Amino acid sequence: MKHIHFPVVALLACLALGGCLKKDIDYAHGTPSPVASVEVLRSTYRGAALQLTTSELMGAERITGVVISDTSSHNLPAGNFVIQDIGRGNIRGITIALSGNAAVPVSAGDSVAVNVIGSTLLSNKGSLQLTGIGTDKITLLKKGVKIVVKSTSLSDLSANFASYEGTLVKVNADFKQLPAPTDVYAGDKLLYDGLDSSIVLHTETSATFANDKMPASATFTGIPLYNSGNGAAVVKQLYLRNSSDVSNASGPLYNGYPEDFESPDAAAKGSYAAATVNLKTGLWLLDQAILATTKDRDRFNPTGKQCIRMQQNLAKPAYVQMNYDLPNGASKVTLSYGSYYTDASSTWNLQYSTNQGASWTVIGNNIKDAGPSAKTATFLMDIKGPVRFRVCKLGLGTTNGVDILNGRLSIEDIAVFQQLNY
Repeated sequence: MKHIHFPVVALLACLALGGCLKKDIDYAHGTPSPVASVEVLRSTYRGAALQLTTSELMGAERITGVVISDTSSHNLPAGNFVIQDIGRGNIRGITIALSGNAAVPVSAGDSVAVNVIGSTLLSNKGSLQLTGIGTDKITLLKKGVKIVVKSTSLSDLSANFASYEGTLVKVNADFKQLPAPTDVYAGDKLLYDGLDSSIVLHTETSATFANDKMPASATFTGIPLYNSGNGAAVVKQLYLRNSSDVSNASGPLYNGYPEDFESPDAAAKGSYAAATVNLKTGLWLLDQAILATTKDRDRFNPTGKQCIRMQQNLAKPAYVQMNYDLPNGASKVTLSYGSYYTDASSTWNLQYSTNQGASWTVIGNNIKDAGPSAKTATFLMDIKGPVRFRVCKLGLGTTNGVDILNGRLSIEDIAVFQQLNY
């Protein structure tokens, strides 16, 4: 056997050198991060007020996030602001209540770090908050950061409210009670999307837009927060940040809409061949389209079980078409769309007819960005008198992955809103 001799002098030199070197961090065993995600912070709450230490946050002492609230509009209590961040792939938010209702030193779009050690995590009227934070605990990291807004349905927001709490969302909704010409935002107004009416749009009387007139329907961007009011049951509320959070104003939603394709059972239209089907809103033509039910592949509303799936690789158009008229014109149409499973995108448009389907006119531009996550398309118009609509998926031929993308397309929750004069 060969022996290796290590000179004593060399050994002593190595020991001496080692004594002067800084000990390396053992990355294999991990080093606690000084920053915890908002999701981790929220997970420490167990139903009772908790004073935060590093032990609860796995060694972390601060959180980071982007400010999503606008304190200048005064639609949140004094000294409160809201941040959100993305941790573990999820968007999560938290309300921060400054000590002594101090003036909020940050603005929407500011990226901030907040030292939370010594603060208290508690439920205030049902909404999770960080309290006991001094302005000296807040560090501005960057200004003008793009704020992520999650588009969803009112029904999904209601069903998963706890996950959305303290984040910025966008929903299409009516007011449950049709506003009178003199009605304003101030107070609590019940929202409705034809399926769900459990969320209240809350506006403080001190808000800069409190006395603005209300539309019958609109796209609302806001922050979901729980609120139990004066000791009453906890209510799911949506807080607008400012008047710009109301867009795409329109007339009221037609009764029975949105068409969610939940009835009849999918077996009634399991073939792509053209056929008419009695859906809940009326008689529809489904041409190269079926009622589809495959979870996580078809992009139906999370609260539903069915949607439309339109065929792929065709050289001719496919249609999802109303075979009846709506009497009071239209001011807006919204719908949800996405690509089926891992299919390529496709190209489609919305068309309308005012002569009972004898001819059709395209509204807006072709849409080409269908992907694996459902998106909402909004079309504004001013159509008077009887009208019907259809979705047309263009027949581009077989997908080649280069200049032809023609995968299967999911369509869901078609909502039609009456003309503004009605």
